[in-house]
Amino acid sequence: MDLFTQTWTALRAAVAGLADEDFARPSGCTGWLVRDLVCHLVIDAQDVLITLATPTDASPTHDAATYWTLTHTPPTGDDPLDALTVRLAAAYEDPALLAFHLDDVGSAAGRAAQLADPARRVTTQDMVLTAGDYLTAYVLEWTLHHLDLVAHLPDAPGPPAEGLAATRNLLERVTGTALPASFSDPDALLVATGRRAPTPAQRAELGATADLLPFVVG
Repeated sequence: MDLFTQTWTALRAAVAGLADEDFARPSGCTGWLVRDLVCHLVIDAQDVLITLATPTDASPTHDAATYWTLTHTPPTGDDPLDALTVRLAAAYEDPALLAFHLDDVGSAAGRAAQLADPARRVTTQDMVLTAGDYLTAYVLEWTLHHLDLVAHLPDAPGPPAEGLAATRNLLERVTGTALPASFSDPDALLVATGRRAPTPAQRAELGATADLLPFVVG
């Protein structure tokens, strides 16, 4: 629960610190500019609010790891929902309006997470999880997208170390694969998810795992 707050607060602060021209730069998400990624974060925040406000008495069917689906096909940016996100982001025109919307909805999602009972069961996408597991799953979402946000913004602050370590651990649970201990947490996440190609030395350390990459979670 604390990691959700820490990683979400850090991501929103990084967005708040962007200059207007930064919103037109590419992000680490294929086919998306930074403004498109920020618009996606607004939708994510809405999903958090909706899910935390959708309690259920049903038994849990998923946890923080099984919440995620795993494929090995990188996104192309052509998915209809991805395309819709691009159109929505462009409609803001003024980056300040988009940043304000994220701060407004994102702050509400953050408060809802702090008020949530971690043992309370919630439902989303035909899954039932405890609120604690659901929010833990989102630490991965915030951390990977924070890496995406700063991919071409070297002066922007990156995700907190605790979130990087927790996301690496969760990704290893999702994939059932231990990543080389010699990889830093950012390198492990970027390489494993296909956001960065492994160097020859990294590929050698990955061994047979290299043939399974990328691990695409969604």
